[in-house]
Amino acid sequence: MLFRQLEYFVAVAQERHFARAAEKCFVSQPALSAAIAKLERELNVTLINRGHSFEGLTPEGERLVVWARRILAEHDAFKAEVHAVRSGITGMLRLGTVPTASTTASLVLSAFCSEHPLAKVHILSRLAGTELYRRLREFELDAAIVHAEPDEAHEVNLVPLYREHYVLLSPADMLGSAASTMTWPEAAQLPLALLTADMRDRQIIDKAFADHAIEVSPQVETDSVASLFAQVAAGNWACIVPHTWLWTSPLGPEVRALQMVDPELTADIALATNSAGPGSPIARALTASAAQLSLNEFFEAQLSRITHRR
Repeated sequence: MLFRQLEYFVAVAQERHFARAAEKCFVSQPALSAAIAKLERELNVTLINRGHSFEGLTPEGERLVVWARRILAEHDAFKAEVHAVRSGITGMLRLGTVPTASTTASLVLSAFCSEHPLAKVHILSRLAGTELYRRLREFELDAAIVHAEPDEAHEVNLVPLYREHYVLLSPADMLGSAASTMTWPEAAQLPLALLTADMRDRQIIDKAFADHAIEVSPQVETDSVASLFAQVAAGNWACIVPHTWLWTSPLGPEVRALQMVDPELTADIALATNSAGPGSPIARALTASAAQLSLNEFFEAQLSRITHRR
């Protein structure tokens, strides 16, 4: 059994198409099919249901593809470890973030890239938390910045990064008082633009309203926090966002930020890595850098400065 055979098998399982898998592996389709057939003979088991095209993995294939991914990941980590001993941390860090944490990735990466200047980073910032956890478990990502969800965190190590609070952003002329906080029933009276219902932060926000027996129906929904900032700047809507976005988008006098209270909700954000084996050197290096950060203090100082300005 060769690593190449496992690579081909995993590629077919991922692409669910022989021709696309062959293209991904830079081989001809006959060569890929022959290598997988040889692997099946060596293991004495059928891995793939075949008709005129790919028809899915067999039950045995579903079980063995998990091992194939792990073996390939450990092989890559072994080679990276050897290279790290010789030359330090190099290669590509594959980092995922939930959309609402995309801007904080730069804070996490700043120290890491300073310590490891030869490393490169590829960021995916449009995926839901469930998909990020899946890709971590299947070794498609080295690390991810996600909501710390106990139900999703099996086979994953979590390093706490910071705790999100929620703020209401509003055109200044939409608010009557100079208060620095706002309750959820008060926010429900405003024309709202919110994140889409499939996003974890929106689900937390909806629950806060529901606890007051309120169901909100925003006129505008978006999967982009930056788009929410633009809706507020247009002057027609208020929005509720994590306070961790305030440092990236200076607010002019025409926009006010108020901390949401009664209750003051929080959500824990963590750096997640695959817990299988020692892990890749680049993931361990990122974890070590992240563990030294004090992001809660940084974000809370930004929140206090902005919500108490006059």
